[in-house]
Amino acid sequence: MVDSTDEDDLRLLVVGLDAGCPPILESLFESDEVPTLRRILESGSSGPLESQIPPWTASAWPSLYTGKNPGKHGVFDFLSFNGYDWNVVNSTHVRERPVWELLSEHGITSVVVNLPVTHPAREFDGALIPGMTAPEDPDCHPDGILEDVKLECGGYRVYPQSGPEPDQSIEGYERTIELRGKAFRYLCRRMEPEFGFLQFQQTDSVFHERPGDKKAIEAVYREVDRQVERTIEETDPENILIVSDHGMGKVTGHEFRVNEFLRDRGYLQAHRGGEGMPDWSKSWENDLLYGEDAGSHEETTLEKAMNVAARVGVTTQRVANALERVGLKKPIGRRVPNDLIRAASEQVDFADSEVYMRSKSELGLRINLEGREPDGKVPESEYERVREEVVAELSAVRTPDGEPMFDAVGPREEFFDGPYLDEGPDVVTVPAAFNNAVSADLGKDLFGEPMESWNHKRTGVVGAMGSTFDESASLADADASIFDVAPTICALFDVPIDAEMDGETLPVVEDGPEAEYPSYDPEPITATEDRAVEDRLSDLGYL
Repeated sequence: MVDSTDEDDLRLLVVGLDAGCPPILESLFESDEVPTLRRILESGSSGPLESQIPPWTASAWPSLYTGKNPGKHGVFDFLSFNGYDWNVVNSTHVRERPVWELLSEHGITSVVVNLPVTHPAREFDGALIPGMTAPEDPDCHPDGILEDVKLECGGYRVYPQSGPEPDQSIEGYERTIELRGKAFRYLCRRMEPEFGFLQFQQTDSVFHERPGDKKAIEAVYREVDRQVERTIEETDPENILIVSDHGMGKVTGHEFRVNEFLRDRGYLQAHRGGEGMPDWSKSWENDLLYGEDAGSHEETTLEKAMNVAARVGVTTQRVANALERVGLKKPIGRRVPNDLIRAASEQVDFADSEVYMRSKSELGLRINLEGREPDGKVPESEYERVREEVVAELSAVRTPDGEPMFDAVGPREEFFDGPYLDEGPDVVTVPAAFNNAVSADLGKDLFGEPMESWNHKRTGVVGAMGSTFDESASLADADASIFDVAPTICALFDVPIDAEMDGETLPVVEDGPEAEYPSYDPEPITATEDRAVEDRLSDLGYL
């Protein structure tokens, strides 16, 4: 590594591996698939990086790049809720300053590529191309930069589906990753930043889309490794920091249908028909990609028929059981639009329920509180009693094996703090070792096999190598968390650490001074109206 003090040099390159974790990486090390990542992690200092609750992309990355918990930055899930309405989160929902904006206030230029929940891009000294939850062809900073990137790099895409390759194909993954690296290197040549953050999403999505597919997983990581190697060769960073938002692993326990449990206990009411909420399961033909109005939809004749059938008891569960007996459930199910599935399925009647799970990746339950929700059923005077009852009942749940379903169940105050605490779920659940899973489904048995055989784990990875890092300082026993990344970046650049950050500086750099910063002034919250974004999240199993 070159030790340079030239102000035009890239002083720190942060590589984000979504779902990167020791078990996955160690297996790849053994087969010599990722020599560059292995060199960084083994030559420098590395160790586990603990995620937050919930350890899901849309909330965890903002926690990592702000250094603050969801109660402070305001993003608890892929979805944001306002009464019974919902919206896919975007950068306007992040109510704390990202670390690159803090660096910008101190005269430090940054290039940020593909970080989730960064669209629409805000102004700062540098360049940013948003990642997950952004639409294809997103607004970037500075204006017009994406067109330049496409001309220089031969294209760019936020999601692999936007290319000519078959959906979920190895070729599509590889090309998406390649363009990610090319875009970052082009922007570094153009901007000459001191700080760079390059994130790779396919290291996560390949497990959701092709779970356990060794060939696909290795191909994704090989291409990531190639792009990291070429980026290091071209940008010659003084220091490299590898981070992930959470881990990944097999889920071999049980799936617990929380809303079915709540219905059995009398907290939840259900109904059938296509008008229930939330309606994110509507499957569109990627309207955004074809320039169509993502919000327009008319109920089809078949949907109306399915809706009527649902009211007389002909449900998709019964249809699915019949198909499964003759071996046709999977191939036919792929061709049945989600709108039709929804029309014949039971949904939570949110307005008429007391407690419900809105989103499984929120890992929490919401109370239909009077005065807060439009049709609140639980009086404020009963809020704590109901919440304590639900916590107690869920804490006592045992799986069919007789083991506790959850490692922890508690009020949100035990997991979050900050001015946006009230926007989080009222009750938080932590599945046991994340080897169990939760679901918001209705119309199924209380327990079943997990819908996804691979899913998120709490423990990710962190690695540091470079002239500024003390590589002799161990990260293996540092109890590092994702909240520590932003303070560490500040300390490396001698920028005062925001006193409101929840993490601490990792031991590989000297701790820096703290400062009280003015209140962050984010943009007004705007809606994410692109149906294709919702479809993408649904395809990955998040919605």
